[in-house]
Amino acid sequence: MLITKTFHDVPSQLDANGRPIRIFVIAPTVPGYPNAKFPGVVCFSEIYQVTGPVERFAGQIASSGYVVACPSSYHEFQGPEAIPYDVEGTDRGNKFKIEKEIAAYNEDAKLAIDLLTSLPNCNGRIAATGMCLGGHLAFRAAFDPRVLSAFCFFATDIHSATLGKGKSDDTLIRVRNGELTGRGEVVMVFGKQDTHVPREGRDLIRKTLEDANVTASLLEVQAQHAFIRDEESKGRWDAALTRSMFTFMMEVFERTVGRDLGEKVGNVGEPEHVC
Repeated sequence: MLITKTFHDVPSQLDANGRPIRIFVIAPTVPGYPNAKFPGVVCFSEIYQVTGPVERFAGQIASSGYVVACPSSYHEFQGPEAIPYDVEGTDRGNKFKIEKEIAAYNEDAKLAIDLLTSLPNCNGRIAATGMCLGGHLAFRAAFDPRVLSAFCFFATDIHSATLGKGKSDDTLIRVRNGELTGRGEVVMVFGKQDTHVPREGRDLIRKTLEDANVTASLLEVQAQHAFIRDEESKGRWDAALTRSMFTFMMEVFERTVGRDLGEKVGNVGEPEHVC
């Protein structure tokens, strides 16, 4: 499908300086069908905000038939422009990551979901995705009951609970408290060579999800951090693996938000096999 690109500046209640959050929206368009409606996806970016690779990633999702909202996560500290993929930019992004309040991250997700559900071309069925910092934010977005699935690429800081101001987030605590139990589907993809999330961290996340009986899949692939980034990936971009994971993500989205199956009846589980 063809796509269009625009943005919305949405007021933030928690920004003391009154600055709005800019949410970029990339949406499919079908000539001759001005009233077409599509599911929505919130696409959370890395610590560099909405860069070229993030926009291209979101554009591919949109071209598959989804309205995609990309929030500018650091609106409290700077404008919506992308942060460069260099040493200074990395330091700045990491600095903002732990200066921002967890409540502000929560508000950003809510505002992005609110925006999608208000758009005339969105049918209100919402999924989430993201990479690095955005993978963690996509995971947290699944706490919102309107989000029916989340596909998280190499989500950082979940295992260490170090996101946000004070470096003490409550992500796994909320999972243990049952906030994802019996809800939507979560998929997490990690590279085994990713130094940001060691094996012990991946094991902790897996155990926490399983102990809480969350509908979840955790994939460990032969890749490094940022393997889906097609620019400035420091030699870590794996295009073939990215294509495979993108296909898996779209299967999850198609199954969870691409079709309206009506209200769920009965218990979640495998179908009974009768001999």
